[in-house]
Amino acid sequence: MLISFKVAMKHKTLPVALIQEKNHGTVEANLTVIEERVGEAARGGAQLVLLQELHNGAYFCQHESVDEFERAECIPGPSTQRLGALAKRHRVVLVSSLFERRAAGLYHNTAVVYEADGSVAGKYRKMHIPDDPGFYEKFYFTPGDLGFTPIDTSVGRLGVLVCWDQWYPEGARLMALAGAELLLYPTAIGWDPDDTQAEKERQRDAWVLSHRGHAVANGLPVLSCNRVGHEISPLGASGIDFWGTSHVLGPQGEFLAQADGGPAILHAEVDLGRSEHVRRIWPFLRDRRIDAYQDLLKRYRD
Repeated sequence: MLISFKVAMKHKTLPVALIQEKNHGTVEANLTVIEERVGEAARGGAQLVLLQELHNGAYFCQHESVDEFERAECIPGPSTQRLGALAKRHRVVLVSSLFERRAAGLYHNTAVVYEADGSVAGKYRKMHIPDDPGFYEKFYFTPGDLGFTPIDTSVGRLGVLVCWDQWYPEGARLMALAGAELLLYPTAIGWDPDDTQAEKERQRDAWVLSHRGHAVANGLPVLSCNRVGHEISPLGASGIDFWGTSHVLGPQGEFLAQADGGPAILHAEVDLGRSEHVRRIWPFLRDRRIDAYQDLLKRYRD
Protein backbone atom coordinates (compact mmCIF):
# COMPACT_ATOMS: atom_id res chain seq x y z
CA MET A 1 0.00 0.00 0.00
CA LEU A 2 1.37 3.40 -0.95
CA ILE A 3 0.78 6.08 1.65
CA SER A 4 1.02 9.62 0.38
CA PHE A 5 2.51 12.35 2.56
CA LYS A 6 1.48 15.06 0.09
CA VAL A 7 -1.25 16.48 2.26
CA ALA A 8 -1.58 20.20 2.91
CA MET A 9 -1.68 20.79 6.66
CA LYS A 10 -1.39 23.77 8.93
CA HIS A 11 1.94 23.37 10.69
CA LYS A 12 3.12 24.89 13.96
CA THR A 13 6.88 24.84 14.36
CA LEU A 14 8.24 24.95 17.90
CA PRO A 15 11.95 25.73 18.50
CA VAL A 16 13.19 23.64 21.42
CA ALA A 17 16.47 23.22 23.28
CA LEU A 18 17.80 20.54 25.62
CA ILE A 19 20.50 21.46 28.16
CA GLN A 20 22.79 18.42 28.51
CA GLU A 21 25.21 19.07 31.36
CA LYS A 22 27.52 17.52 33.95
CA ASN A 23 27.44 18.08 37.70
CA HIS A 24 29.46 21.16 38.69
CA GLY A 25 29.72 20.30 42.38
CA THR A 26 27.25 22.57 44.17
CA VAL A 27 23.67 23.76 43.77
CA GLU A 28 24.89 27.30 43.18
CA ALA A 29 27.42 26.22 40.54
CA ASN A 30 24.85 24.06 38.73
CA LEU A 31 22.16 26.73 38.72
CA THR A 32 24.63 29.34 37.53
CA VAL A 33 25.56 27.15 34.56
CA ILE A 34 21.88 26.45 33.88
CA GLU A 35 21.17 30.18 33.82
CA GLU A 36 23.95 30.68 31.29
CA ARG A 37 22.85 27.78 29.10
CA VAL A 38 19.16 28.72 29.12
CA GLY A 39 20.14 32.24 28.12
CA GLU A 40 22.18 30.85 25.23
CA ALA A 41 19.30 28.57 24.22
CA ALA A 42 16.84 31.47 24.23
CA ARG A 43 19.17 33.64 22.15
CA GLY A 44 19.32 30.72 19.72
CA GLY A 45 15.54 30.95 19.33
CA ALA A 46 14.32 28.26 21.73
CA GLN A 47 10.83 28.71 23.14
CA LEU A 48 10.81 25.45 25.13
CA VAL A 49 13.86 24.38 27.18
CA LEU A 50 14.26 20.98 28.86
CA LEU A 51 16.76 20.30 31.66
CA GLN A 52 18.12 16.93 32.80
CA GLU A 53 16.97 14.92 35.81
CA LEU A 54 18.04 16.20 39.27
CA HIS A 55 20.12 18.92 37.66
CA ASN A 56 20.88 20.79 40.90
CA GLY A 57 23.58 18.37 42.02
CA ALA A 58 25.17 14.96 41.83
CA TYR A 59 23.13 11.86 41.16
CA PHE A 60 23.09 10.96 44.85
CA CYS A 61 21.08 7.74 44.51
CA GLN A 62 24.22 5.63 44.03
CA HIS A 63 23.98 4.87 47.76
CA GLU A 64 21.46 5.01 50.60
CA SER A 65 22.15 7.72 53.16
CA VAL A 66 19.75 9.78 55.27
CA ASP A 67 22.12 12.72 54.90
CA GLU A 68 21.19 13.00 51.21
CA PHE A 69 17.68 14.11 52.15
CA GLU A 70 19.22 17.47 53.01
CA ARG A 71 19.33 18.10 49.25
CA ALA A 72 15.52 18.16 49.04
CA GLU A 73 13.48 21.37 49.04
CA CYS A 74 9.87 22.41 49.05
CA ILE A 75 7.94 23.25 45.90
CA PRO A 76 7.48 26.18 45.67
CA GLY A 77 10.88 26.95 47.12
CA PRO A 78 14.27 28.51 46.37
CA SER A 79 14.89 26.63 43.11
CA THR A 80 11.40 27.14 41.70
CA GLN A 81 11.70 30.84 42.48
CA ARG A 82 15.05 31.09 40.71
CA LEU A 83 14.08 28.95 37.74
CA GLY A 84 10.74 30.72 37.36
CA ALA A 85 12.59 34.02 37.21
CA LEU A 86 14.92 32.51 34.62
CA ALA A 87 11.99 31.43 32.44
CA LYS A 88 10.47 34.91 32.71
CA ARG A 89 13.77 36.66 31.93
CA HIS A 90 14.15 34.78 28.65
CA ARG A 91 10.43 34.28 27.85
CA VAL A 92 10.74 30.52 27.54
CA VAL A 93 8.74 27.60 28.85
CA LEU A 94 11.20 25.73 31.08
CA VAL A 95 11.05 22.14 32.35
CA SER A 96 13.13 21.40 35.46
CA SER A 97 13.72 18.36 37.70
CA LEU A 98 13.91 18.71 41.49
CA PHE A 99 14.18 16.62 44.67
CA GLU A 100 10.92 17.61 46.37
CA ARG A 101 10.41 17.68 50.14
CA ARG A 102 6.66 17.35 50.46
CA ALA A 103 6.63 16.72 54.22
CA ALA A 104 8.88 15.22 56.88
CA GLY A 105 9.74 11.74 55.60
CA LEU A 106 7.87 12.23 52.31
CA TYR A 107 9.92 13.05 49.23
CA HIS A 108 9.41 12.91 45.46
CA ASN A 109 11.41 13.13 42.25
CA THR A 110 9.45 15.97 40.67
CA ALA A 111 9.49 17.76 37.33
CA VAL A 112 8.31 21.37 37.45
CA VAL A 113 7.15 23.29 34.37
CA TYR A 114 7.43 27.10 34.31
CA GLU A 115 5.43 29.28 31.97
CA ALA A 116 7.18 32.03 30.01
CA ASP A 117 5.87 34.59 32.51
CA GLY A 118 7.69 32.80 35.35
CA SER A 119 4.66 31.16 36.92
CA VAL A 120 4.50 27.44 37.66
CA ALA A 121 2.35 25.84 34.97
CA GLY A 122 2.32 22.46 36.69
CA LYS A 123 4.37 19.60 38.04
CA TYR A 124 4.72 15.85 37.61
CA ARG A 125 5.95 13.41 40.25
CA LYS A 126 7.93 10.46 38.92
CA MET A 127 5.68 7.40 38.92
CA HIS A 128 8.10 4.51 38.33
CA ILE A 129 10.90 4.31 40.89
CA PRO A 130 13.91 2.03 40.24
CA ASP A 131 15.93 0.06 42.76
CA ASP A 132 19.02 -1.28 41.04
CA PRO A 133 22.76 -1.27 41.83
CA GLY A 134 23.81 2.36 41.59
CA PHE A 135 20.21 3.55 41.25
CA TYR A 136 18.74 3.17 44.75
CA GLU A 137 15.86 5.55 44.21
CA LYS A 138 13.24 3.69 46.25
CA PHE A 139 15.12 4.74 49.39
CA TYR A 140 14.56 8.40 48.51
CA PHE A 141 11.46 8.82 46.38
CA THR A 142 7.80 8.08 47.03
CA PRO A 143 6.03 7.07 43.79
CA GLY A 144 4.11 9.93 42.23
CA ASP A 145 0.44 10.50 42.95
CA LEU A 146 -0.44 13.12 40.33
CA GLY A 147 -1.07 10.57 37.61
CA PHE A 148 -0.19 10.89 33.94
CA THR A 149 -1.65 14.34 33.39
CA PRO A 150 -0.26 16.68 30.69
CA ILE A 151 0.60 20.25 31.60
CA ASP A 152 -0.87 23.06 29.50
CA THR A 153 1.54 25.81 28.49
CA SER A 154 1.73 28.60 25.95
CA VAL A 155 3.77 26.36 23.61
CA GLY A 156 1.53 23.34 23.86
CA ARG A 157 0.29 20.54 26.11
CA LEU A 158 3.34 18.80 27.57
CA GLY A 159 3.40 15.16 28.62
CA VAL A 160 6.24 15.30 31.15
CA LEU A 161 7.63 12.03 32.53
CA VAL A 162 10.92 11.31 34.33
CA CYS A 163 13.75 8.87 33.51
CA TRP A 164 12.67 5.36 34.65
CA ASP A 165 9.19 6.17 33.31
CA GLN A 166 10.79 5.96 29.87
CA TRP A 167 10.74 2.15 29.93
CA TYR A 168 6.97 1.94 30.38
CA PRO A 169 4.75 2.33 27.31
CA GLU A 170 1.70 2.74 29.55
CA GLY A 171 2.83 6.15 30.84
CA ALA A 172 3.52 7.51 27.36
CA ARG A 173 0.21 6.14 26.09
CA LEU A 174 -1.81 7.66 28.93
CA MET A 175 -0.18 11.04 28.33
CA ALA A 176 -1.07 10.73 24.65
CA LEU A 177 -4.66 9.74 25.47
CA ALA A 178 -4.94 12.85 27.64
CA GLY A 179 -3.99 15.06 24.69
CA ALA A 180 -0.25 15.58 25.17
CA GLU A 181 1.35 17.19 22.11
CA LEU A 182 4.91 16.28 23.09
CA LEU A 183 6.51 13.77 25.46
CA LEU A 184 9.43 15.06 27.56
CA TYR A 185 11.83 13.01 29.68
CA PRO A 186 14.36 14.60 32.05
CA THR A 187 16.83 11.73 32.50
CA ALA A 188 19.88 10.51 34.41
CA ILE A 189 21.10 7.30 32.85
CA GLY A 190 24.54 5.86 32.25
CA TRP A 191 26.61 2.72 32.34
CA ASP A 192 29.02 1.01 34.71
CA PRO A 193 32.54 1.85 33.49
CA ASP A 194 33.48 -1.81 34.11
CA ASP A 195 30.94 -3.15 31.61
CA THR A 196 32.15 -4.33 28.23
CA GLN A 197 31.84 -1.95 25.30
CA ALA A 198 29.29 -4.26 23.70
CA GLU A 199 27.12 -4.20 26.84
CA LYS A 200 27.38 -0.41 27.05
CA GLU A 201 26.22 -0.05 23.47
CA ARG A 202 23.32 -2.47 24.00
CA GLN A 203 22.10 -0.47 26.99
CA ARG A 204 22.29 2.88 25.25
CA ASP A 205 20.70 1.53 22.07
CA ALA A 206 17.83 0.05 24.10
CA TRP A 207 17.28 3.41 25.80
CA VAL A 208 17.10 5.28 22.51
CA LEU A 209 14.86 2.61 20.99
CA SER A 210 12.42 2.89 23.90
CA HIS A 211 11.95 6.58 23.14
CA ARG A 212 11.61 5.96 19.44
CA GLY A 213 8.94 3.39 20.25
CA HIS A 214 6.99 5.92 22.32
CA ALA A 215 7.16 8.40 19.45
CA VAL A 216 5.96 5.88 16.86
CA ALA A 217 3.27 4.21 18.96
CA ASN A 218 1.72 7.54 19.94
CA GLY A 219 2.49 9.67 16.88
CA LEU A 220 4.17 12.30 19.05
CA PRO A 221 7.51 14.11 19.21
CA VAL A 222 9.74 12.98 22.08
CA LEU A 223 12.39 15.05 23.87
CA SER A 224 14.83 13.25 26.18
CA CYS A 225 17.53 15.19 28.06
CA ASN A 226 20.25 13.16 29.80
CA ARG A 227 23.16 14.23 31.99
CA VAL A 228 26.84 13.60 31.19
CA GLY A 229 30.11 13.00 33.00
CA HIS A 230 31.55 10.44 35.38
CA GLU A 231 30.15 10.54 38.92
CA ILE A 232 31.95 8.57 41.61
CA SER A 233 30.16 6.15 43.90
CA PRO A 234 30.21 6.87 47.66
CA LEU A 235 30.28 3.09 48.11
CA GLY A 236 33.69 2.79 46.47
CA ALA A 237 32.26 1.14 43.36
CA SER A 238 33.13 2.22 39.83
CA GLY A 239 30.47 4.94 39.71
CA ILE A 240 28.42 5.86 36.66
CA ASP A 241 29.40 7.27 33.28
CA PHE A 242 26.35 9.23 32.18
CA TRP A 243 26.26 8.82 28.44
CA GLY A 244 24.44 11.94 27.29
CA THR A 245 23.01 11.21 23.83
CA SER A 246 20.07 13.54 24.48
CA HIS A 247 17.74 13.62 21.50
CA VAL A 248 14.66 15.09 19.88
CA LEU A 249 12.46 12.76 17.84
CA GLY A 250 9.63 13.35 15.40
CA PRO A 251 6.31 11.45 15.53
CA GLN A 252 7.63 8.59 13.41
CA GLY A 253 10.66 8.13 15.63
CA GLU A 254 12.91 10.08 13.27
CA PHE A 255 15.87 11.96 14.74
CA LEU A 256 15.48 15.71 14.59
CA ALA A 257 18.62 16.27 16.68
CA GLN A 258 20.97 14.19 18.81
CA ALA A 259 23.84 15.13 21.14
CA ASP A 260 27.05 13.24 21.82
CA GLY A 261 28.53 12.41 25.22
CA GLY A 262 29.61 15.89 26.35
CA PRO A 263 27.93 19.05 27.63
CA ALA A 264 25.76 20.56 24.91
CA ILE A 265 22.81 22.75 24.05
CA LEU A 266 20.79 20.66 21.64
CA HIS A 267 18.53 22.71 19.36
CA ALA A 268 15.74 21.38 17.17
CA GLU A 269 12.64 22.53 15.31
CA VAL A 270 9.59 20.44 16.17
CA ASP A 271 6.67 20.49 13.74
CA LEU A 272 3.65 20.03 16.00
CA GLY A 273 1.30 19.83 13.01
CA ARG A 274 3.01 16.70 11.76
CA SER A 275 1.50 14.55 14.52
CA GLU A 276 -1.98 15.10 13.08
CA HIS A 277 -0.83 13.90 9.68
CA VAL A 278 1.08 10.90 11.01
CA ARG A 279 -1.92 9.78 13.06
CA ARG A 280 -4.09 9.93 9.94
CA ILE A 281 -1.88 7.52 8.03
CA TRP A 282 -1.03 5.38 11.07
CA PRO A 283 -4.26 5.49 13.14
CA PHE A 284 -3.03 3.46 16.10
CA LEU A 285 -5.39 5.21 18.52
CA ARG A 286 -8.35 4.37 16.28
CA ASP A 287 -7.48 0.68 16.10
CA ARG A 288 -6.79 0.07 19.78
CA ARG A 289 -8.85 -2.85 21.15
CA ILE A 290 -9.80 -1.22 24.42
CA ASP A 291 -12.38 -3.97 24.95
CA ALA A 292 -9.62 -6.59 25.15
CA TYR A 293 -6.97 -4.98 27.37
CA GLN A 294 -8.39 -5.68 30.83
CA ASP A 295 -5.51 -7.97 31.74
CA LEU A 296 -3.14 -5.02 31.57
CA LEU A 297 -4.40 -4.22 35.08
CA LYS A 298 -2.89 -7.48 36.35
CA ARG A 299 0.69 -7.77 37.53
CA TYR A 300 1.09 -10.96 35.49
CA ARG A 301 -1.17 -13.41 33.66
CA ASP A 302 -0.68 -16.69 35.52
